[in-house]
Order: sequence, then C-alpha cells, then structure tokens
Amino acid sequence: MLFHPSKNPVELKVRHLNEAQKQRREDLMEATQGKAALKEFKKTMAKKAKQALKAKSKKQKKNTDNASQVFVLDFEGDIKATAVKHLREEISTLISTANKGDEVIIRLESGGGLVHGYGLAAAQLVRLKDAGLKLTVCVDKVAASGGYMMACVADNVVAAPFAIIGSIGVVSQLPNFHKWLKNHDVDYEMFTAGDYKRTVTVFGENDAEDRAKYQEELEQTHELFKHFVNTYRPTLDVAKVATGEHWYGEDALKLNLIDSLQTSDSYILERMENSEVYALHSRQKPTLAEKLGLAQAAEATLSMAVDKLPDALARFELNSRLNVLK
Repeated sequence: MLFHPSKNPVELKVRHLNEAQKQRREDLMEATQGKAALKEFKKTMAKKAKQALKAKSKKQKKNTDNASQVFVLDFEGDIKATAVKHLREEISTLISTANKGDEVIIRLESGGGLVHGYGLAAAQLVRLKDAGLKLTVCVDKVAASGGYMMACVADNVVAAPFAIIGSIGVVSQLPNFHKWLKNHDVDYEMFTAGDYKRTVTVFGENDAEDRAKYQEELEQTHELFKHFVNTYRPTLDVAKVATGEHWYGEDALKLNLIDSLQTSDSYILERMENSEVYALHSRQKPTLAEKLGLAQAAEATLSMAVDKLPDALARFELNSRLNVLK
C-alpha cells in the first residue's frame, strides 16, 4: 500500500457487514426453521428491499441527502502503538474514497504506551475529522492513557459499562546500576554536548538536579496531554480527571469522559439498520518463510533478531528513558 515499502507489501481486505449478517441470519433460520421458512423470509426481505429502493429514489428526486456509509476500523494498541502502521494506511484509503458525512467507527483497545507512538495514532484520527468524516470510537475493554488520547478526538465516544477509561497522566521509570558498577570497580563514562542532553541515566550517578529536570520534562508532557484532551473535549473538566486515575464506563459517563454506554457490537448493529457498513482490515502479506511453515519463519525471526542485537543494545539506555502515557 501507499506508505509501506515495496519489500513489505500490505494488502487491504474489505468486508460488507450487512451481507455477512444477512448470510448468518439465513443460515441460522434454515437450520432451525427449515428451507420453506427461509424461502418465505427471503421473499419478505426482497419486498422490503424494493420498497426501500423506491423510497430512496424519491428522496434523491427531492435532493435530500443519501444515507451515509459507515466504515469500521480496528486498533489494538501495544506499548509502542505499532498498529498505527496499518491504521494510517486504512485512514488514507478512506479519506480518498469516502464522502463527507460518512461515519468511521474505530473499535479501540489500548492501555496506553509511548508518547510519540500514541501522539501519531491520535493525529491519524484527527485526519478523519479534517476530511469531514464523522468519527466514533467504541471501547469494549480499555482506552486508558494513550488509548484515551486517541478516543478523545472522536465526535462520539461509546464505551461498555465496565470498560476502563481515562488515566490522563504520564509515567517514566528506569533502573539505575550505578551502585552495582561502583561495587564491582567498573567505571562508567558519558560525554555530552548540551546541558540537558542527558539528565537521569541507567548507569551514571543521578543527583537532585538531574531528577528535578527530568520531573520538569514529565510535567511538560502532562500539560501537553491535558491541552490535547481539552482541545477535543472542551466541556470536560480536565483538572478533575487528569490525575492519572482511571474510571469504569458508568463513572466515566458521569465525568463526561465518554458520551454513551454501549458495546461496539450493539452500536454497529444499530448503524446497519439504516446504513451500509464495511469493515476494513489491512495486513502485511506473509513472507516466503511464513508461507513455508512455522519452523522456517521462526528461523528467519531469530536471524533478524541476532542481526539487530547490537543496535538494540545501543538504544537500550535511550528507550528506558522514554516517557509513557499513564
């Protein structure tokens, strides 16, 4: 697809949920009531479809708006928000094809993670709104921290009654091996240019000034987080909820963190009554090793990990200092 290199091709699959639901309903009816009942049901549905088509034609003649289409995307977030690489592709496709007024539903599940990863993911959702599309985020289990940073962008946030919502805060933690190195007579030297190129470190000795500067950076990140939430949910009392706490769906509704209580399944079924609903899913095409079998795939993965080990060790200290939305 557009933003993936040719050596890692990605394919997009589209599923018409109305048709899938219709097929399942007919399969169940045939199994429980028999073929005669199914045949009669199909006749009734065909008659209703014909009447709906006539009504739609009349509306078009009166220059009224047609029923909008609805598109469903899924985002399952990890600490690095790696799912954004597929989300951006799906969103770019929708922006170039959907009509203004169409609705995009994001089924979102995430407990948060790195600031820059979830900042990018939230920015992708902003693109949908900038393109004139209606955005609904459905949360069945959890949208906390970076997950809520994404959810708050939506025009409509729907959550299940016991979904975990909120946690508008920032956390950063790292081990320090200075005393251990000192006890084993190991010197650690670090050279920097710039007063604050490094503050707290994994191997060096951290003093009060280092910690104070690092805390200041965390507070700045928290202020950015709060400002972002306030921008997209201006009626929310951010000072009251930006404590790092989380709430379950019913309490989140009272605090105005969400707009309604409902599962994603229920909401999508409601939209299917009057709109054509399509689910989009992009995935990276399997490599040759993966096509050949698990053993070959595991061998390729191990080889790749060994090749990248030196770079991973070099980045260890930097990554341990990265701020995490919490």
